[in-house]
Amino acid sequence: MKKPLLQSVLVLLLAFVAGSAVAQVGTRAYAPENLRTLSVQDQTRVISLEYSEQSRGRRIPDDQLRFYLDQVNRSNWTFSRIKQDIAQSLGGNNGGWNPDPPPVSGQTFLCESKSGDAKRCTPPWRGPSRLVRQLSNSRCIENTTWNSQDGLITVWKGCRGEFAAATSSSTSTIRCESTDGRGRTCRTPWSGHSRLTRQLSSAGCVEGRSWQSQQGQVYVGNGCRAEFAARDGGWSGGNSGNSGYSVTCNSEDNRRRSCAYDARQGRPILLQQVSNTSCREGYNWGYAGNQVWVDRGCRGRFGPR
Repeated sequence: MKKPLLQSVLVLLLAFVAGSAVAQVGTRAYAPENLRTLSVQDQTRVISLEYSEQSRGRRIPDDQLRFYLDQVNRSNWTFSRIKQDIAQSLGGNNGGWNPDPPPVSGQTFLCESKSGDAKRCTPPWRGPSRLVRQLSNSRCIENTTWNSQDGLITVWKGCRGEFAAATSSSTSTIRCESTDGRGRTCRTPWSGHSRLTRQLSSAGCVEGRSWQSQQGQVYVGNGCRAEFAARDGGWSGGNSGNSGYSVTCNSEDNRRRSCAYDARQGRPILLQQVSNTSCREGYNWGYAGNQVWVDRGCRGRFGPR
């Protein structure tokens, strides 16, 4: 091959490598810090390769991959941030993904679905439980392959894990996801209503429209995936203390209206949204003195926690 021709081939080869969004050496993933410069296909590829490298060949779980893609395109997570999060998700959790896992303390209890069938276990504590460590290759996902009730843990589809008692300090959030746009109801380890703490989906999570809460439950739909916490900041193992007192207040024709409220009952929260319009505290409903006010089409039932 003549020199000019060889040089031309080398120049073209170098240009291709330099212009490529992702280069691989062996199985190692390489990408720019700003992953938003890549196509979604390339984002998927480099994140999957990085997970495979760190986990010694395992495939990244679909929900974890979707979470990272959401964070790249919604929250501008860098490649370094994702690599760090993958390392944290694999470390100390035997490969099971548990974002922001609570610290492990106190007594733990083993519950296993060995044959894939459902197994019920009775832990040595009352109240709900939390997953501390996944022991199986099968994913342990709350309300999908395991759940808990007062003094009972149920696992199925091969989930094997160690569990601990859920308390207000250990179970600060739960995750509830609407996949493929379908509605889903998730139990909460606290009684009473919930608040959204972190949106994980690109689809909007709007209270009263794509998510809502009831006593001890969160419902999500229309692609909303998010983390939720107790509205009052903690879990109550018994009754919420609600006396049954409530006031319904309606904003008709989008006009502001005030309704009498007995302040002796305690500070009100939104117990039930009646309108299609989302009721958001501080925006179209609030509380002042002995009155609850609503505005901009909010119609709801209000009462103490």
